[in-house]
Amino acid sequence: MTERPWFSGNGEGERRHAPATLRNRDAIAGVLVRELPESGLVLEVASGSGEHAVHFAARFPALRWQPSDPDPSARASIAAWSQQAALPNLLPPVDLDAASASWPVIAPAAILCINMVHISPWASTLGLLDGAARLLTPNSPLILYGPFRRADVDTAPGNLAFDAQLKAMDTRFGLRAVEDVDQAAEERGLVRTALYPMPANNLTLVYRLN
Repeated sequence: MTERPWFSGNGEGERRHAPATLRNRDAIAGVLVRELPESGLVLEVASGSGEHAVHFAARFPALRWQPSDPDPSARASIAAWSQQAALPNLLPPVDLDAASASWPVIAPAAILCINMVHISPWASTLGLLDGAARLLTPNSPLILYGPFRRADVDTAPGNLAFDAQLKAMDTRFGLRAVEDVDQAAEERGLVRTALYPMPANNLTLVYRLN
């Protein structure tokens, strides 16, 4: 199984651990309480290890949780964590590439994407926005979490160093500007309805169809 550089160690069998999940999951849940619908299907794009999916499915039992990832090793980890949790509202992971025009999910009530935008090519973010515009209804949110740059706010030194590290790993990676995401979203009929400052110099951005 190929290890992702942001995974650390493992649990039993196929389970992988992403240390950031333990640090950010409760802060993200605080935003989700405000932004998610009361019921329906939440599509999580780029679920990674699967730890967020398990945590949020347990936290929001009235919602069905659909994890996804294009990486087979990540899907194996998601499935292993899911099997251990045995939550009735947590669905098996699906193979979904955000940049693809064909997604194996229809009619989600919300789309959540954590820590993907900066560790993938810009085409993946554009594909994510395309998918949201194609599948969401006007009251359904697209929720993005991660480190972003803002034109009117100095970027934290730690985020600048992280940006350089990402670009050294892959020139297509790097922290995106909120303004660039906003513009691309607007071109697809989505408008940002909220911005939440988060711990460790991260942000949560929320978009809905205009």
